[in-house]
Amino acid sequence: MKATVIGLGAMGAGIAGNLFRAGHLSHAWNRSAQRAEDAASRHGFAVADSLESAASQADLVITSVSADNDLMEVIDRLGKCMTAGSVVMDTSTVSIHTAQEVSDRLGAHGIHFLDAPVSGGKEGAEKATMVMMVGGDAAILDQVQPVLSSISRKVVHMGPVGSGQATKAVNQIMCAGINQAVTEALAFGQHQKLDMDKVVDVVSSGAAGNWFVEHRGRTMTQGSFEPGFRVALHHKDLTICQSMLAVDSVQLPMVEMTLVHYERLMEAGYGDEDISALYRVKRPLFSEEV
Repeated sequence: MKATVIGLGAMGAGIAGNLFRAGHLSHAWNRSAQRAEDAASRHGFAVADSLESAASQADLVITSVSADNDLMEVIDRLGKCMTAGSVVMDTSTVSIHTAQEVSDRLGAHGIHFLDAPVSGGKEGAEKATMVMMVGGDAAILDQVQPVLSSISRKVVHMGPVGSGQATKAVNQIMCAGINQAVTEALAFGQHQKLDMDKVVDVVSSGAAGNWFVEHRGRTMTQGSFEPGFRVALHHKDLTICQSMLAVDSVQLPMVEMTLVHYERLMEAGYGDEDISALYRVKRPLFSEEV
């Protein structure tokens, strides 16, 4: 099965690289030529001169874009150049409504669609350890499964189109809570003049252990916030969650608080930092700066 990746940002570049090394990648394409060239140089794959030339050669197109409108633009172009029976799998985080609209538009051309948001961050994309939560036809998922095994460690079928995005919303709300808890606790620990490397080591081994403290605890306490998952992107995802909750007239305190904190970080120019930059908000609680 020939695969193409459309969108070569932090996630798409790693996905394309792993597909290339596994022998599945035909071509890749990105709207920004410079980003495409950087990704191709790093991973060794070929970049098509247009979205259409990349997609027309593929049985499976994997999209990785930042926003709903960007995805809709890409999908409308894919619908005109892909053959009936081919598959589009979107790994972006978008609204359930957008995923369902994408499915309808591609279905009008006989193209199958799977909404497949991922978890694991930039590291997961590069190391092929992502978790994929997939909505769509289970038989179509089975068809592309051999390709997915080269980019992820776990693929779970969640139900019809939109179920993947609903599951990702659960994930993003949980990530907000974990970020709040870890940054606040470590800011407290640093204020207590503890050896923070030892703190991270011991709490990672106990009941409070989690991926975030293990992979971001040391860097945040050292004032380093190189992006794995950017503040601005998590903010976008949480606004999607907020809209979903509004349908039932519900507000979740953790979502609302994290949105406010992220907005402060974005206004201060930290929107492109890793979400562990929330530590910048927590340290001043103890009259200390990062």
